[in-house]
Amino acid sequence: MNTCNFRSLRANAVALALALSLPGLAFAQADVTFAGARLQASAIDQAETYDRFIIKFQDQGARQTGALRASALSLAGSRLGAEVSSLRQLAVGGEVLMVNRKLNAGEALKFMQALAEQGGVEYVEIDRLNQPLYVPNDTRYGEQWHYFESVGGLNLPAAWDHSTGSGVVVAVLDTGITNHSDLNANVVAGYDFISTASVAGDGNGRDSDPSDVGDASGGYPSSWHGTHVAGTVAAVTNNNKGIAGVAFNAKIQPVRVLGKGGGYDSDISDAIIWASGGSVSGVPANATPAKVINLSLGGSGSCGTTSQNAINSAVSRGAVLVIAAGNDNVNVSGASPANCNNVIAVAANDKEGNRSWYSNYGTLIDVTAPGGETCVPNSTLTGCQTATTAKGILSTLNSGTNGPVAETYAFYDGTSMATPHVAGVAALMISASPTTLTPAQIESTLKSTARAMPGTCSGGCGAGIVDAYAAVMAVKGSTANVPPVANFTSSVNGLTVTFTDTSTDSDGSIASRSWNFGDGTSSTAANPSKTYAAAGTYTVTLTVTDNKGATHSKSASVTVSGGGSPGGGALTNGVPVTGISGATSSTQYWSIAVPSGASNLVVETSGGTGDMDLYVRFGSQPTTSAYDCRPYRAGNVETCTFATPGVGTYHIMLRGYSAFTGVTLKASYATTAPNVPPVANFTSSVSGLTVNFTDTSTDSDGSIASRSWNFGDGTTSTATNPSKTYAAGGTYTVTLTVTDNKGATHSKSASVTVSGGGANANGGALANNVAVTGISGAASSTKYWTIAVPAGAKNLSISISGGTGDADMYVRFGAQPTTSTYDCRPYRAGNSESCSATTPSTGTYYIMLRGYKAYSGVTLKASYTP
Repeated sequence: MNTCNFRSLRANAVALALALSLPGLAFAQADVTFAGARLQASAIDQAETYDRFIIKFQDQGARQTGALRASALSLAGSRLGAEVSSLRQLAVGGEVLMVNRKLNAGEALKFMQALAEQGGVEYVEIDRLNQPLYVPNDTRYGEQWHYFESVGGLNLPAAWDHSTGSGVVVAVLDTGITNHSDLNANVVAGYDFISTASVAGDGNGRDSDPSDVGDASGGYPSSWHGTHVAGTVAAVTNNNKGIAGVAFNAKIQPVRVLGKGGGYDSDISDAIIWASGGSVSGVPANATPAKVINLSLGGSGSCGTTSQNAINSAVSRGAVLVIAAGNDNVNVSGASPANCNNVIAVAANDKEGNRSWYSNYGTLIDVTAPGGETCVPNSTLTGCQTATTAKGILSTLNSGTNGPVAETYAFYDGTSMATPHVAGVAALMISASPTTLTPAQIESTLKSTARAMPGTCSGGCGAGIVDAYAAVMAVKGSTANVPPVANFTSSVNGLTVTFTDTSTDSDGSIASRSWNFGDGTSSTAANPSKTYAAAGTYTVTLTVTDNKGATHSKSASVTVSGGGSPGGGALTNGVPVTGISGATSSTQYWSIAVPSGASNLVVETSGGTGDMDLYVRFGSQPTTSAYDCRPYRAGNVETCTFATPGVGTYHIMLRGYSAFTGVTLKASYATTAPNVPPVANFTSSVSGLTVNFTDTSTDSDGSIASRSWNFGDGTTSTATNPSKTYAAGGTYTVTLTVTDNKGATHSKSASVTVSGGGANANGGALANNVAVTGISGAASSTKYWTIAVPAGAKNLSISISGGTGDADMYVRFGAQPTTSTYDCRPYRAGNSESCSATTPSTGTYYIMLRGYKAYSGVTLKASYTP
């Protein structure tokens, strides 16, 4: 067994750590590694101070000598202008250090960095003070599931420990606001932008009073919609009454744009300009411009130029616009202004984490938030069937039927209710961030920190449900890392799915991926291919991690089938499906995956009775109006031919022109066998510093066309069997890359060890019992030697001695040592160090001398008894 002695911690290690003038690490969301030690930077809050730390050394035993530690900590305290003491040892290892004055965030981080700089430290952490999560005392808070429910809620209580929205104004462009004791204290001056008196219902046009006088119209009572929305954004909280608001220390700016029958684009666009701090003719300047604008409103059609210009203007002044997707259970692409650019379009989810049945959907949705469901819908999804009131969103309201009467509270549902949740979280983020956030940064962070929908969402729910805590923590105390956004596409061929990662990271790169295929298997490949064991629908989740440690996940469903059948599925090349039947106007679908190099794709039907029509389309399912081929013949004999088909999936539809039965469908194509890559391999023989290499690579379906050798010392060759003479002894990694006659490549790497020329003060192969003298080196410099130990040798001794300064010796059998990988490291002050082995292994021992600080005049000797 190899043995070596370890020196105690140098007496001035901790003291020097505090005295060093080191560059501070940037505040980060993730922990960092510095000088081999993990620093818990993620626990540091710029607004806090710290006086307790936990430190663990890599070798606790050799460093816990009482007098030495007391001296070190005393000296450290004197350099810091404070006393540093050890409170106690921990059961899990390490100890608690106490500083007798509070360190600010910058001092604390530099203190941790300085301790780590000395080496030999495993980790340094803040001795964090934990506190219970904030829970308000509002009497109906327990009914606000949408804040705290783990499945469909906002994850809000944890966020309140870090931000409550102080200093942020949220403009609510809506029906105005009513007098309410759970709102009034959080309301700043707004404006009434309704220019048509008949819509306004308050006897005049535009004025400085945004009070909601009621919007009763056409037999419907007043909605008090703006009051409900405002309560979700920033109701007065922790006042022993009513409800809590999302950003309860933010301010609400009521801007009245909706009256009897709704509100006009022209009024809403002016209101957007004014709310964001812009100028509107005839309207006084806004004394408290909003950084967040909530629009729980909308209409049908495309985004108008007037609306888009107003939005762009507001965004240019730094305002973020949060807009309801709409409640028609249709694609949001036809709902304005949610379909405008530069906005955050919000869909609604229910308590169980599903898309609410009424919510609009689609690719333009950015995020989803709790909108609730106050009823179970009827079978056509056009109205309510059974009331589920408590599953709605509870907020402030007025009890009046036409005009305002008394304040109250009520459950509503809708994307109008989901939107103020997101607006409130945006206010929390703005308040928490130490630097100004742009609207784009707010949107990106909301999406990258959102939770994947735990329930179902047909049609598209954006990045998922907004996570208030994750969004706040992503911006709090950090100006650097924006989390990545996970995304992927997939293509299906029978039981096989090919996935393509389309994830992005706006301020860095994707460092790693983790796929969960929903059947208990996983992968870390960038673009994996998965073959399922059985047909069915699987939920696939991709989690990506960026280069700074932030993560994000995306889930989607894939459906696979075990092959073609009369009812539809994935066809196999050249294999017919028989017995297909269908009624008049019925449709059935198949697909055929065409590989690279395929030619002459033929899709054909034949036989049977009746009349069906064949439709073929590349890339997506055909329809009666969208197809690449439709023969449209009477009867069932139809053919589509593609001489040079695309690489990918062709989709096939059979439609009954009249009832048909007994039809056969077949798709076939010609293929060329794919190229099999070569297999690189080589052997080597060593003589001193010279290595002769022999290429033994093979190619099963062709030949090796070229070779590229990398000898691991910066030199290369393209010869078949090169000979290489190295300049110095050592171990080198040699890589051979071969290319076959069709362009495919493969590489093989292996290590070779050479020696020769004898040892000197700069390295080489030591001779038994022959000393090398006059060795010198700078601080942190490294030099290497080897000693070959024959079979049967005993009593190996490797030592350094003499000279000045401080060199450290590292010894390892079989490979070069490093500062973290070695068999023996005496680690003593000065230059007197030794490693010994009574029964050494047969082979080569590697020796490294490293300058702990500059040294000179050192002697190195290795000896053994043959």
